[in-house]
Amino acid sequence: MSLEIPRPVDPSLHPLMTGNYRIATPAIEEFYGLVARCLRYRVTGALTYGPSRIGKTRAIEYVRLLIARNYPRMTSYHAQCEHKPRHAEGPFFANLLEAVGDPDPNAGSNTSKRMRLALRIREAAARAGSGVVLLFCDEAQRYDDNEYEWLRDVHDTLDRQQIKLFTFLVGQQELLAQKTALQVAGKTQIVARLMVEDLAFYGIRNAQDVATCLNGYDQTAYPERSHWSFTRFYVPQAFDAGYRLVNDAGKLWEAFEAAHHKASLPGQLEIPMESFARAVEIVLKDSELRDARGYGPETVLWQHAVRHCGYVQSRHATGRVLASAA
Repeated sequence: MSLEIPRPVDPSLHPLMTGNYRIATPAIEEFYGLVARCLRYRVTGALTYGPSRIGKTRAIEYVRLLIARNYPRMTSYHAQCEHKPRHAEGPFFANLLEAVGDPDPNAGSNTSKRMRLALRIREAAARAGSGVVLLFCDEAQRYDDNEYEWLRDVHDTLDRQQIKLFTFLVGQQELLAQKTALQVAGKTQIVARLMVEDLAFYGIRNAQDVATCLNGYDQTAYPERSHWSFTRFYVPQAFDAGYRLVNDAGKLWEAFEAAHHKASLPGQLEIPMESFARAVEIVLKDSELRDARGYGPETVLWQHAVRHCGYVQSRHATGRVLASAA
């Protein structure tokens, strides 16, 4: 039986159990392409927008991992923009100070917070040996015009200190509307610094996208550089006999399609990464007990996984169509 085959690490520590892993989707690859292009062409700001719960936060984390690997001398931060009843300077800078690791982000006056933010970023850039820093602002549609102005001030301050800050605003569709409103209002200095390019983020939209993501489970190894891909970790006998999750891309897509239509959900099928990952995890965990040479998950197991992955439930809960702008 599969469970009797020794694994290189305790199964309870595997990323599939802890949830601490990221798989690339075509949309994430496009997002990384946008970031790399901005770095190459010195474009200091871009925005990425899409429906809620489609996987944008996971995308930020994945892109930051790629940046750390491909640009080891660059520092990146992930700021979670907070919902605030009023938009005050103090909480804005405290939020950014928390993102850059300041030990006491709420301490001091607004002026001292501004100065400390620039200092923390400058120190990190010096440690990394590069004058380039990336800031990802998640749920950025929560910012108002004043906060964009303060963010532009941070850019200008760092610019004078020979540090180039690249800001990537990530949020819901309202973010694109904010860009348009700023352009109409003539606030082109904000757009030119923070919103030069824009990218529509989307979920998993067809069987080919499903195959791309499933291939990630077949190829990603844990521990790194071992022969234990995520798929092999759970079904080693089937894997060694040739089974790959990517073989079942059609089955999984059809199971989501059937669930989408059965629930009479509006719009085209577009699978959020959270629901997709949960479905794959259900199949791998349930397959572990059935592993054997020649084993492959049956269609009914994929259907079971889709029923329990939260896709239909979350769509009913939000009542929103997950169709991105083209």
